[in-house]
Amino acid sequence: MKQALTVGAALLLTTSMAQAAGLDRSGQGIGVLFEDGNTVELSFGSVRPSVSGSVALGPTTQQSGDMAPDYTQFGFGVKMQVNDQVSLALISDQPFGADVDYNTTPYPVVGSKATVDSQGFTALVRYELDPIYSVHVGLRNVSAEGSVTLVQPASYASTYSSASGSGYVAGVAYERDDIALRVALTYSSEIDLALDGTAGNLTTTLPESYNLDFQTGIAADTLLFGSVRWVGWNGFALTDSLAGNLVSYTADVYTYNIGIGRRLSDQFSASVSIGHEASTGEVVSNLGPTDGYTSVQIGGAYDMGNGVELSGGVRYVNIGDATTAIGSFSPKFTDNSAVAVGLKLAYSF
Repeated sequence: MKQALTVGAALLLTTSMAQAAGLDRSGQGIGVLFEDGNTVELSFGSVRPSVSGSVALGPTTQQSGDMAPDYTQFGFGVKMQVNDQVSLALISDQPFGADVDYNTTPYPVVGSKATVDSQGFTALVRYELDPIYSVHVGLRNVSAEGSVTLVQPASYASTYSSASGSGYVAGVAYERDDIALRVALTYSSEIDLALDGTAGNLTTTLPESYNLDFQTGIAADTLLFGSVRWVGWNGFALTDSLAGNLVSYTADVYTYNIGIGRRLSDQFSASVSIGHEASTGEVVSNLGPTDGYTSVQIGGAYDMGNGVELSGGVRYVNIGDATTAIGSFSPKFTDNSAVAVGLKLAYSF
């Protein structure tokens, strides 16, 4: 049963345009903590978004062109079973990020671009109270760096050096091995960051979040799995000391995923899942012109023997329409999409 779930998990780090709210990319999953025995995982994701918009300026309509460059994601996780009740995990991911580049003339903000890169490390300990209930706690450290170039409302550029901040993680889980049931709720705290810039300095508070992950057997060799993620984006801002708020949000966001996995043979499992994030309806920044999404994903996992498993899949994302602002004008970003490909190699020992 567990193999069927890893099919769906392989793409969880390929989610920026698939989990488009704010700067969310990895979803901050901790699935490796619940693997049997000792496990090491390596993950790779590649995302190809296509995001463009247009604005009517008098008698003419100007096109932004594709302003969302491709990007990749990497992840690592290791879990060690200390004894029957205690296990430890270390997870590395890239939880937040952005890549924006307006390079098509004569769009009003052509020349504007921005990058945000982050690196997260999470150390966790899990204690099994009994065969059904467990708790997990840990610390998370996130470092970030980036740059911005603006042409509206005035020319401005700053490059921000790397800085880090820390928070905590806490959660509970309920499990029943007889029906492959697991329900896990995990809270991640806010993290404050302050980055020195070549012009203005940047401050932000990365938002708190809750992840509810579940799976259950529904028939022989068949697993229902899914997740609900809430992120407190309301009140979030990337604030430059000279340029003001570069990006800000006023609505919290829920993201839903549900899927079915099935073992087709002793070596191979397959899955299909769908995801949805409702649009907030708010006017969004030109540095992030998306609003919600709906996705479909297919995947497969192959047991290579000797504790080695390779899994992967493909996700297509229909990105929600968004409205931005350029002065008194309201550009529209419609009919956009993304394709994500993910791979994960796991070794259990």
